[in-house]
Amino acid sequence: MWGVAHRLLHVTVGILLFYLLAPIFIVFPMSLSPGRYMVFPPPSLSLQWYEEYFTSEAWISGSLLSLQVALGSMVIATTLGTLAAFAIVRARFPGKDLLYAFILSPWIIPPIIISISMFFVAVKLGLIGNAIVLASAHAVIGIPAVVVVVSATLKGFDESLEHASMSLGANRWQTFLYVTLPLIRPGVLTAGLFAFLISFDDLLIALYLGGERAVTLPRRIWSGLRFEINPTIAAVSVILVVISFLMLILIEIARRRAEWLKGEQS
Repeated sequence: MWGVAHRLLHVTVGILLFYLLAPIFIVFPMSLSPGRYMVFPPPSLSLQWYEEYFTSEAWISGSLLSLQVALGSMVIATTLGTLAAFAIVRARFPGKDLLYAFILSPWIIPPIIISISMFFVAVKLGLIGNAIVLASAHAVIGIPAVVVVVSATLKGFDESLEHASMSLGANRWQTFLYVTLPLIRPGVLTAGLFAFLISFDDLLIALYLGGERAVTLPRRIWSGLRFEINPTIAAVSVILVVISFLMLILIEIARRRAEWLKGEQS
C-alpha cells in the first residue's frame, strides 16, 4: 500500500514539475525561430532575434532602466528591511506583532491596489516617470521579503558573540560592523537578491508609475505582446530565465554559507 502511494506521489510531483517547466523549455527553441512569428517547433535555428535584442536601442534602454531601478530598489529594501528585522527580532515594545503584520501587508494586499494608490500619490507630486520613485515603490513590495529572510537569520544568531565583543571593549557600532554583520551577511545578501528579482520582474507598478519616460523591460515585453508578437520576446524571456537561474544559484550559495557559519558558531 505504501509502495503504491509512494509511486503515486512521484508521478504527481513529476506531472506538476512538467506543467511548471514545460513553458520554460518551449520558449528556448521558439527564441531560435528564423521566422517573423513565434513557431514551435521552429523549422530551423537562428540567432537573429538575440541579435535584434542586443542591437535594439528600445530593448537595451528598457533593460538598463530595469537594472538601475532593481539595484536602487534592492539597496533601499535591504537597508530598511534589515533595520526593521532587527527591531522585530531584538526589540521589545507593544504592538510588535501588529508592526510585523503591517510590514508584510504588501504581500497580502492585491498588487493592483498598491499600484493604483502609488499612482495617485505620484500624480499629485508630479513624479510620474521618475526612476527614483519607481525604485522606491518597488522597495515597498521588496521589504517584506527582506524582513522575513533577515529575521530568520537573526533568530538563529548567537547573541553571546555580541556580548563577548562588547565585554572586550567594543561599542555597539563596532560590534555590529565587525561581528554581527559579517555573520548575517549571507542572509542579508539573500534578502537583497530577492528584493532585486521582485523589482526586476514587476509590471503593474511600472505600468502605473513609469509614464512615457520610464519604460522598464517587463513593460517593454508587455507592449510587445500587445502590439507585435515576434521571437524577440522569446529571446528576451530566455535571457531573463538565465538571469533568474543565476540569481537562484547565488541565493543557494548564500544560504549554504549561512548554514556553514551557523555551524561554526555552534
